[in-house]
Amino acid sequence: MDEYIVEDLMVSLAEYATVSSGCTLHEAVLALEKAQEKFDHSKYRHRSVLVLDTNNQVIGKLNHLDALRALIPSHTGLADTETLTGFGFSNSFLRKLHQQRLIHAISLDQLSRNARTCMVEDYMRTPHDDEYIDHKGSISTAIHQLVQENLRSLLVRKEQEIIGILRLTDVFSALYHTMAKPEMP
Repeated sequence: MDEYIVEDLMVSLAEYATVSSGCTLHEAVLALEKAQEKFDHSKYRHRSVLVLDTNNQVIGKLNHLDALRALIPSHTGLADTETLTGFGFSNSFLRKLHQQRLIHAISLDQLSRNARTCMVEDYMRTPHDDEYIDHKGSISTAIHQLVQENLRSLLVRKEQEIIGILRLTDVFSALYHTMAKPEMP
């Protein structure tokens, strides 16, 4: 694996799903699907959309879970969880109660309509310093960073510009293919 550097395994920004800030969640999901259609089908599918500012600089990332969280209304009619746990209700019970209300309250069509009003910058995650790696960095460094920080991807920098994304799936695939090679005597 040491023969690889980050740049060898990353997905370039041009190949990755991106949207501009100011877009809706609906537009972000469509961009993700469009990128999936164009992407090399022998590789793993994209799991997030990168959000760009007006200068086409990456300012955030929106993954599948972020998108789903955005669609669920924050007001469900239940009292604050901390208040209810103070009365002795378990977190498990409260989670089940919450799920029952949501199942009956929100249709897939309503969730889809919600996506047309949610703005990506309200739900995207702004990357922290530990979510970047240099394009010439070693894969060993990338693995350590992914594991240590419990990340699914790293944004790849060349100087101060983001040029791509290094995904956990691509690093794992390279590791697998290295492990699958027959050992040399």
